Amino acid sequence: MTSLFEEETTLFADLILPVPIPSLFTYRVPREMSDLIKVGARVIVQFGQKRVLTAAVARLHTTPPVKYQAKYILELLDEQPIITTRQLELFNWIAEYYLCNIGEVLNVALPAGLKITSQSRIQFNPEFDYYDLLTDLEQVVVDEIKKHQTLSYEEIERLVQKSNITALIKSLVGKRAVILFEEVKEKYKPKVAKKVRLTTAYLTNDSLVKLTSSLDKVPKQQEIILRYLSHIPVYNNPDLNLKGLDKSVFSQDDGLSDSALQTLIKKGVFEQFEIFISRFDDIPVSKQAEIVLTESQTKASRQIHDLFAEKEVVLLHGITGSGKTEVYIELIKQVLENGSQVLFLLPEIALTTQIVVRLRKVFGDVMGIYHSKFSDNERVEVWKGILDGKFQFVVGVRSSVFLPFNNLGLIIVDEEHETSYKQHDPAPRYNARDAAVMMAYMHKGKVLLGSATPSLESYFHAQNGRYGLVEMRERFGNAALPTFELIDTKKEKKSKKMKNEFSSVLLEHLEYNLKNKEQTILFQNRRGYSPYLQCEECNWISECTNCDVSLTYHMKVGELRCHYCGHKEEVPRTCPNCGSPKVKTMGYGTEKIEDELHIMFPEARVQRMDLDTTRAKNAYQQIIQEFEDGGIDILVGTQMVSKGLDFDNVSVVGIFDADRIIHFPEFRASERAFQMLTQVSGRAGRRANRPGKVLIQTANPGQKLLERVVTGDYIGMYQAELPEREKFNYPPYTRLIKITVKHLDATVSKRAAVILAEKLTQNLGSSRVLGPQPPLVERVRNQFLFDILIKLEREKINFKAAKSFIQEKVIDVLTDKTLKSIHIVIDVDCV
Repeated sequence: MTSLFEEETTLFADLILPVPIPSLFTYRVPREMSDLIKVGARVIVQFGQKRVLTAAVARLHTTPPVKYQAKYILELLDEQPIITTRQLELFNWIAEYYLCNIGEVLNVALPAGLKITSQSRIQFNPEFDYYDLLTDLEQVVVDEIKKHQTLSYEEIERLVQKSNITALIKSLVGKRAVILFEEVKEKYKPKVAKKVRLTTAYLTNDSLVKLTSSLDKVPKQQEIILRYLSHIPVYNNPDLNLKGLDKSVFSQDDGLSDSALQTLIKKGVFEQFEIFISRFDDIPVSKQAEIVLTESQTKASRQIHDLFAEKEVVLLHGITGSGKTEVYIELIKQVLENGSQVLFLLPEIALTTQIVVRLRKVFGDVMGIYHSKFSDNERVEVWKGILDGKFQFVVGVRSSVFLPFNNLGLIIVDEEHETSYKQHDPAPRYNARDAAVMMAYMHKGKVLLGSATPSLESYFHAQNGRYGLVEMRERFGNAALPTFELIDTKKEKKSKKMKNEFSSVLLEHLEYNLKNKEQTILFQNRRGYSPYLQCEECNWISECTNCDVSLTYHMKVGELRCHYCGHKEEVPRTCPNCGSPKVKTMGYGTEKIEDELHIMFPEARVQRMDLDTTRAKNAYQQIIQEFEDGGIDILVGTQMVSKGLDFDNVSVVGIFDADRIIHFPEFRASERAFQMLTQVSGRAGRRANRPGKVLIQTANPGQKLLERVVTGDYIGMYQAELPEREKFNYPPYTRLIKITVKHLDATVSKRAAVILAEKLTQNLGSSRVLGPQPPLVERVRNQFLFDILIKLEREKINFKAAKSFIQEKVIDVLTDKTLKSIHIVIDVDCV
């Protein structure tokens, strides 16, 4: 009777584990946790024989699993949930929409600092009694373990002074002298300040006088007392003592001894304590003048407000330099005043650097910042700060959609057209812009999409009434749009005016700008020194051993690199194929342009901004700050320089190799080229007193797309693209799903892809299933790739049912025993 009653009241938890497995796992909740555990809390569980994982509680119930015996939860990490019910709802939607597992979503959503780590440790086996079996070294190790109870691998390595102790540990385990176990630790560590303060016995003036007199013979201790009183004058106000003084104040002076301070603590003169401090306290907050909107901005703000009454999503189409940020600030203020939260999404970390300074001046410390260049601990502080109500407003990149908001009133997606919002690897392959729309719907909030060059889908939805549309057609402060000049590189080469990759026109403008102390941005959407090396004798090209791509030459570090898998090689002195010394660099990247500028303009201060120069945490900030302060004359960069940066002194923008961007073999090439060229052009002449000039180097100046870039004719580009998209069944008329089949053997990969395509065609039809065919890069990381592209009409097909069918057929192929080790990637809304 008792056992039946116990079984009925036993609590079980369905957990999300951060592993790529489709189902939730049910674990038994220990009785001592039953009253404490909550949905959204983290727990530690054993998964399999050896793995210990951080999981999230998705559901609590009393029904035991049918197919397996539920293991017990090992530990409860949170007294209060750190994942909200709305977050769990969003995680489920992302897993379902993007055809991935909810564990993969959790793994990306949780900052690393909220996941536990496990470290192998060694403890003595209390049942061991065969000391005569041990060698002298093993006896030393066992005695040390008994003395300290447990030791880590590193501690034993230091003890025996060897770097490899695997054999030693294996021998001790074999003799049953020790037991190995996993010690579980949380990664997040709050930042603490170590402080000291006077004990209550020394807070009166008399006691302080007596104390300093008694220390005449120990001047170092007396100096510490005097130093403390100079910072904390308790003789005037004893309450000041409560805050204490950082211990670091004493260590900054070489004349002060740490042992003297420790002696005063032992004597009971000082007491030491710790306080938790925010990692964001050192970000400067300085108030700026009240923002006054122009007539155009006021009108846009009012229109957005009115449209939000009837639309969930509004698209703000404002030309470059029209002052969209001021409109954003006005809307954010209104939402925060109403007590709701705001998320401001940006596509690149580079953009956060400049805009955070502006927003911080307005919103102060209610604003949190969230991106991947922050440490694990900093990201956890933002997460917990949102839960605690400290941060009502967050600025961040795409991963910010996973933060634990509970009352989200507005999401702003700036530069909404940007491809950086799309996650490609690993799963979930989500688009943060689209996830933001769903997130706002769940919170009953609103979404504002902003761009000077909206994606065709967003503009299509706005034109068809699904989204509201507001347009800003004037530049802020009466600044004129830049003038354009198309430079015919064919003519320049014929007349021998080109100097390497620089046209004579571009060189003239660079020289003029340097003389007049004006700044220039040069855009080349390819990093590295040169795309590849080639032998003049036998035409050998430097290629990656793992991928079907050429290795890019990086001169500064003197190596060849693969931008797909990271493989690196030394630069060969002679051709590996024929031995010829005539190995030349072909093409040019940002590093080569920077190098040539140093040669042509030795007096110029040149800086490069690309992935290679911005890997460090504050690298973006330092480059942008130096450019803003006038410390850089010419900034050379990839697409990073095209995204929303605002500089007063830039009068010339030069664009290299526009043709390669326009003629990229992809259906979005014209749209992307228009967006990129327009955005980078918009960095020039952003102030009324400094007109801008954009120089585009091209072998074909008569191209229609370039004409539209020059005239800022977004509508013309949009209207030209739509009929092509409709004719060939591309977005916005369809949704695209790309399935990539991967295998180390090209034959196996192709066979699996053909079988999958045939299975999909049976129900979806041959007009909707294209391929399989190899992609532009056929082999990556030694795996051969074959792509299947599925086009699903927006109006004619049940998207959810179609995705379920696709997932079912993918599982059929993955479980086919004749196709072992196949890997299949599904990418919904792939481009």
